[in-house]
Amino acid sequence: MKKKLKKKNMIFLFLFLFLTIISYFIFNNIKQKNPPMAIIEEEDAIYKTNIIKNVNYKSKDNKGNEYIVDASEGQIDLTNSDIIYLTNVIALIKLKDKNDITITSKFGKYNTVNYNTIFNENVIINYLDNKINSDYLDFSINRNSLIVSRNVIYTNTENILEADVIEMDIETKDTKIFMFDNKKKVNIKSKN
Repeated sequence: MKKKLKKKNMIFLFLFLFLTIISYFIFNNIKQKNPPMAIIEEEDAIYKTNIIKNVNYKSKDNKGNEYIVDASEGQIDLTNSDIIYLTNVIALIKLKDKNDITITSKFGKYNTVNYNTIFNENVIINYLDNKINSDYLDFSINRNSLIVSRNVIYTNTENILEADVIEMDIETKDTKIFMFDNKKKVNIKSKN
């Protein structure tokens, strides 16, 4: 009887060891195919290092005009570190001896070298009693211009204007308003 019990214990021990070894090899094989979560989280953390909270850029040209850009978040372009993608953008153009221009948008693309900025989605430009709403704005310090396009609505105290494009020289305030299609006309409505 003792021999039978010893034999059963030996078989049980052998099966236990056999299953443990097989489990180890299976687990090790699965582990090699799927990296552990800690490594994935670590890689994710590395990817997120290009995100900056509460972004603020200031620049000044040789004429004394100042350009300030604030955003709730910025993400540096991994292929070009001069470009930063912005979220919830507020920009202020302080023109020397002239009134300020304020621009807000949901998103933006800012070049940290030449300060050119693309604003898109829910773009609002305020200057004195003038307000321009659109979906897209291309601002360039080098060109000294604002090019507003896509669903452009310009309002002031007297009129509402709808157009495809408004181009403005930010120094002289010279403005061109036009439609892409020559057959269509700029729509102007009086508020009175």
